[in-house]
Amino acid sequence: MSLHELINIKYIVASVVYSVIGIIILLVSYWIVEKITPENLWKEIIEKHNMALAIVCASFMIAVAIIISSAIHG
Repeated sequence: MSLHELINIKYIVASVVYSVIGIIILLVSYWIVEKITPENLWKEIIEKHNMALAIVCASFMIAVAIIISSAIHG
């Protein structure tokens, strides 16, 4: 195994670790929003088909994902 291959493996492992950390942060932030809102978001979106809430929730997740990726990328 050459030095070049070892460096590539290091970057792949770092990328996977940062991805997992980012997903965990995204899930924790969703859980926090779920707890501070008066209604159950999942129930509102799935059972009552609240499209406006689904759009707000999706935009929240996209915004948090952009912030996490910017923080990880540097």
